[in-house]
Amino acid sequence: MSLSAIGIISAFNECVTLFQWVKSSISSLHSRWSGSKDQSLQDQVLQLQSDLQRLSDTLPAMYDLINEAEWRSHKQHVAKLLPSLKDAVSEAEDLLEFRWYEKKVQVEGNASQSPSIDFLDKVIQGNLNKLNDVQLRLNHLSSQLENMGLRGVTRCFDKLVRPETTSLPSETKIFGRDKELEQVLRFLNVPANSKRKRSTSSISASTSASERNQVSDESRMLSLPVLPVTRTGGVGKTTLAQHICSHRRVKSHFELIIWICVSDDFDVNK
Repeated sequence: MSLSAIGIISAFNECVTLFQWVKSSISSLHSRWSGSKDQSLQDQVLQLQSDLQRLSDTLPAMYDLINEAEWRSHKQHVAKLLPSLKDAVSEAEDLLEFRWYEKKVQVEGNASQSPSIDFLDKVIQGNLNKLNDVQLRLNHLSSQLENMGLRGVTRCFDKLVRPETTSLPSETKIFGRDKELEQVLRFLNVPANSKRKRSTSSISASTSASERNQVSDESRMLSLPVLPVTRTGGVGKTTLAQHICSHRRVKSHFELIIWICVSDDFDVNK
């Protein structure tokens, strides 16, 4: 569970405590009010509680939608709406986390006193419009983003943007990865070509101690059944693996090469 979700749950618990106190106060003031005022205020309390619950239920989906929109922020129309969505979510969090905590402190500090009608009206009616406004903004923005292809929690990011991969390179050439490619080939025990072997043999006597240690370290990895390549997304891990699978030395060394991609959301085709 995320910190934001924990904060929302905690804030809503504070709201529940406040509602219980308000309902109790309404009962205590029942004899001083007319029946219509009593019923009207109770209806407002129920409406406020319902609106807060709806807003609390909406926010987790908004967090997922923001996360997905950030991955699509290179698209101009998404980048334009993303700040507005973040602002609306931030305002919703403020309504749940701060305003109600302050009211609870105020209520607890005056627990022995009977509340005034004005105070209860300020607590309830003064926030119904704000909650409704934030909810409408969230609904409007999320609807616009969904129309652009974003679906938040209803569609997994992995399914949405990751295409089915094969061992065929998506790029004809890669740059700046020659060293890494050769290291992986050595880890896979793929022999070098004959020209490379003669060159290596001719200078083997002058190999430095650090180079011998590197070769020794790599040799110890040859028994590993899995060679992990880990970096952040987008640096070319999959592209490197594709070029290794299609490399002529790899094809001549291994009789069978199988490409398997197990994504976070497993799919047999992938």
